[in-house]
Amino acid sequence: MAKKPFEIPEVMRDMAERNVGQMKDAYEKFHEASNNAQSLAGKSSGAMAAGVRDVQSLSAKFAEQNMSASFNFATELAHAKSIQEAMAIQQKFAQDQVKNYTAQSQALANAVLKASDKAKS
Repeated sequence: MAKKPFEIPEVMRDMAERNVGQMKDAYEKFHEASNNAQSLAGKSSGAMAAGVRDVQSLSAKFAEQNMSASFNFATELAHAKSIQEAMAIQQKFAQDQVKNYTAQSQALANAVLKASDKAKS
């Protein structure tokens, strides 16, 4: 009797797709804030320059944090012993990254506002 190949249940595939979609949306917001900061940097001079450097430094810090989180996720996922464990790891990563991207976007927006306020002073 031939064995049926293992198939990941549709509900798990749907959940993974939703999580990836949420991560993508959050990342796009973060990326937009970062691009706005970079655009601002290109136009800066004088009093604004220090604020722009702060924004660029913050952007680089967040990029490093996100890459580190991705590598940790991949490592943890590689050690999963079951589909259930892999899905739990993926779901936690997605949730954590949505929170991180949201917090990072807010921090970047605040840094841009602060830089703008310094330039106006």
